[in-house]
Amino acid sequence: MKLQKDTKLAESPHGRWYADACGTAFGLELLGERWSMLIVRELMFGPRRFSDIRTSLPGLSAKVLTERLAGLEGHGVIVRSIAPDPAPAQLYGLTNWGYAAEPIMSELGRWAAASPLHDPTLPLSPVSFMLSLRTMLKTGAARGVTTVAQFSIGTAQFTARLENGAMPVTRGETDAPNLHFTAPAAPPLAAVFYGNVAPETVGVVITGDAGLCQRFVDLFELPTQCTT
Repeated sequence: MKLQKDTKLAESPHGRWYADACGTAFGLELLGERWSMLIVRELMFGPRRFSDIRTSLPGLSAKVLTERLAGLEGHGVIVRSIAPDPAPAQLYGLTNWGYAAEPIMSELGRWAAASPLHDPTLPLSPVSFMLSLRTMLKTGAARGVTTVAQFSIGTAQFTARLENGAMPVTRGETDAPNLHFTAPAAPPLAAVFYGNVAPETVGVVITGDAGLCQRFVDLFELPTQCTT
């Protein structure tokens, strides 16, 4: 019986790094390996193909991605499925428990963005930008604003529905959005939303009422940088 117990403990991820019962320690053991949390981030708006994940994380090798996906699947964070016709393919998506990690990433991102060492000009994936909007939304000010905004970022499409201070985001287009933001990549959009950069200077095209657009953009703000 003792041998069986020891084997079970050896196979469990809990305690493999820290030998600590704290839930924070266990969370780091589940998501703390390099690239693991960013893989989870890229799946926050639905399942994706292996090649799609690699495209969004260009510094991640196929070998490491394969290892991380296997580990996350083994720990119950992600699950595999098959995309339907006409283009069947293996997809990787989050379990319900995996999706529940979004608030953790949001609060970590908000906390880290307050550091004077944070560099918002570094590369940014479309999913990362859309999650940043959900994180940096000024919910109090947003309660009086209702709008549907479509984002075309390269080949990626997202729809954000702002209502009652909340803004769920889904993949895909929508009919007759109030606002439509089109950009070749995510960093130019980040410059417009967080850097007060004029859209036309960075290749961002915005369709919709100019007043509503400005009111919408003003609802997103990076945290004030901390002082040492």
